[in-house]
Formats: sequence, C-alpha cells, structure tokens
Amino acid sequence: MTLRLVPAGPRVAVLAEDLIWATRLSEIVRRAGGEPVRLASAALLRAALPTLDGCVVDLTARSYDGIAAVTIAATARVPTVAVGQHDDVGERRAAREAGAARVYAYRALFEHGDRELGGWVARLRREEESQ
Repeated sequence: MTLRLVPAGPRVAVLAEDLIWATRLSEIVRRAGGEPVRLASAALLRAALPTLDGCVVDLTARSYDGIAAVTIAATARVPTVAVGQHDDVGERRAAREAGAARVYAYRALFEHGDRELGGWVARLRREEESQ
C-alpha cells in the first residue's frame, strides 16, 4: 500500500466572533478546498499571519475591530475579504480602503456563499498550485 499525501489547500483565516458565522464561513472555505483557521481576535490573527494564504474578516464583532483586522492582514500582504451588514455603506467602504479585496454582505454569503466566497478560495488554491 502506498501512502499518497494530498496537498492541503490554502490556509484561510476566518476571523469571526459569532459561532454561527464562523462555522458557516469555515464550511464554505472547506468546501472550496481550503483549510479554515478559525480565529477570534486580532492578536491571534497577527500570530497566524506567517502561515496564512488568505483571510476572511467578519466586520461586526465586538471583541475586535474589524477594520483594524483587515488592515493587519492586508499590510502583511495576505489576500483579505470581509463580510458585513449590507446597509452599513461606511463600514464596507472603510474595509475596502483598509485593504479588503471585496466586502460581502451577509445575505449574499448566506444565499450564494459557495459561489461568492468559495470562488475566491478556489482562486487562492489555483494560485497556490501554480507556484
């Protein structure tokens, strides 16, 4: 019997305080071939940065500043997307200005997460495989 190692997909941080959204986002990452790394604080994000290929930040947490978390990841050149309220235009704009490549509304990910966020993770995977 030959043991064949399957390369792990891209390691994608899921920085989310809410258990339901953390689980939902992690499952989307997993289904797209990524390896979700669930985190609950900016300090844990900073510590994990050297091992990450991507980052998803939930902007509405109370235990960390979502915009600051986007800045942390983007400054480290880790591709980053965010998720937030569809009607909070200011926060969504601030996340893009902080370095998020895209800011998804919760509803869009609830209804089309595999297509939207899953597509982003799949692109990270293709980039990783081509290197």
